Amino acid sequence: MVTHQPSIATRTGVHSPVRQAFLLLRTVFTIAPILFGLDKFTNLLTDWTQYLAPVATQVIPVSAQQFMYGVGVVEILAGILVAWRPRIGALVVAAWLLGIIINLLVLPGFFDVALRDFGLLVGALALNRLATAESRRAGDVIGK
Repeated sequence: MVTHQPSIATRTGVHSPVRQAFLLLRTVFTIAPILFGLDKFTNLLTDWTQYLAPVATQVIPVSAQQFMYGVGVVEILAGILVAWRPRIGALVVAAWLLGIIINLLVLPGFFDVALRDFGLLVGALALNRLATAESRRAGDVIGK
């Protein structure tokens, strides 16, 4: 007996590739900013101040580490916003990544990291589009 498999477009719930992509991106863009934000206070992964263009502390007259504390707070809040309101949070993360990319382009030797962050920015924008589609599903408020 041949069973009929629903097409990708008609699959629903957790079996929908669109839903799976949404949940995957939402999870990553919730956890990663929170973890990286927390690490700005501990510097366990790296010395984050090495990625800060000197002009940043000229514009905001604080030490590089104090600047990174502020960055950490923003990243933690962005991750929480993605969990709570992924459509809006994804745009905040995308804008934040754009700022990081501009900062990295000012520094010599970090163009590879800027390119990686551009890929993350595109992923955040994809999350926004998927969250928009999710919020349009009847009775679904998860994508707001």
